[in-house]
Amino acid sequence: MQLHDSMIKEIEKSKDKIIENRRLIHQYPEVGWTEIKTAALVARELESLGFKVSKGDVVISSKARMGVPNQYILDQHYAETLALGYSEAELQPFKDGFTGVVGEMKFGEGPTIALRFDMDAIGLEESLSTGRGPVDKGFVSQIKGQMHGCGHDGHTAIGLGVAESIAKVRHQLNKGSIKLIFQPAEEGVRGAKSMVEAGVLQGVDYVLACHIMANEPFGKLICGANGFMATAKMDVRFKGKAAHAGATPNEGNHAILAACSAVLNLHAIPRHSAGETRINVGTIVAGTDRNVIPDEARLKIETRGANTAINAYVKDYAYQVIKHAGLMHQVETEIEVVGEAVGGKSDEQLIDIIGSVAKRLNVFDEIVASDDHAGGSEDFTYMMSAVQAQGGKAAFFMVGASPDGTGGIGHHTSNFDFKEDALVESIKLFTGIVLSLL
Repeated sequence: MQLHDSMIKEIEKSKDKIIENRRLIHQYPEVGWTEIKTAALVARELESLGFKVSKGDVVISSKARMGVPNQYILDQHYAETLALGYSEAELQPFKDGFTGVVGEMKFGEGPTIALRFDMDAIGLEESLSTGRGPVDKGFVSQIKGQMHGCGHDGHTAIGLGVAESIAKVRHQLNKGSIKLIFQPAEEGVRGAKSMVEAGVLQGVDYVLACHIMANEPFGKLICGANGFMATAKMDVRFKGKAAHAGATPNEGNHAILAACSAVLNLHAIPRHSAGETRINVGTIVAGTDRNVIPDEARLKIETRGANTAINAYVKDYAYQVIKHAGLMHQVETEIEVVGEAVGGKSDEQLIDIIGSVAKRLNVFDEIVASDDHAGGSEDFTYMMSAVQAQGGKAAFFMVGASPDGTGGIGHHTSNFDFKEDALVESIKLFTGIVLSLL
């Protein structure tokens, strides 16, 4: 079955609703594991469309979650959301950070297609400068220090749009099934693994995701994004012993010396001959006063590698550097992995299908088969790897959405925005791919 003109017109008729959903989500951004309002909205919409909805700890493995906020933050956000008028029954499944939603619709025997849509925002204060869509059209973030600065509000709106378009043609489908996966905590690569470990991808034959790209011109489509770097995000703690810096410095164990030794040597880790590597110490917080031998120092670091094996090399080397920096200065070391993603590569078969559907739609000015230099990391790779390991196919495509046509707006910046027409074109493409595969 293909996406016919009548279906395309139906999607276009829904444009106002699609944009309304995006703007609502944009106004109330929620960072990883706190996406209670967003998850409740998604679950409500999916249920109204006739999807079988699974949510909360049914689709999130507690043991596999990474970088979960402390209980105080989770409880505070839950209470604030409850006070907005949501019912306890509606929010209860998402309490304590279990903010995942999966909608499933079965049509008969045949392949299962999964589509992933991430929901979380980032910790960044949104720009109030005029000339930006959220400011000029009145939907800026209402939450101080948080904003949708990477397009996940758009991704969630796309997912809801795909759900509606599939629901409208469900009686014309007689084989296969579809799973719509709404994932928390993509930022910091923390959420996908927990959904994989919960079994959400079991039995899936095809899995796809997309990303709206404000730094690519509107009308450009990259059918298969490859080159995602495997990564590990780690919080490091050096625990020493405080002492008087003048009277008894020899009685202390200097946590900052250990941390500084680690920082210098982490950045000295030898590069790997088989592919690109990255190491970065992003923060160092330590000490109490100038005349005190500091008893604690904390680092936030990340490693990256061209593939999973190369990242493992950097990560293992980093562990040794940290451990021995602590031993050298007689301080204890603790390392917590708060985010992680593997390498990933889109399947050529799906890349071809995406390109073929896109050409039939005739809505993209430039169609690129693949990009092997993504450079960043994306925890959708866990889902890709899980499906590919069981014999299925996976792909990640990117849709150009520069609001000014130049492709010059960076992600994770306070002035981030995108052209909302890309939402409709993405829904058409996703729907066309699903119908082709079924």
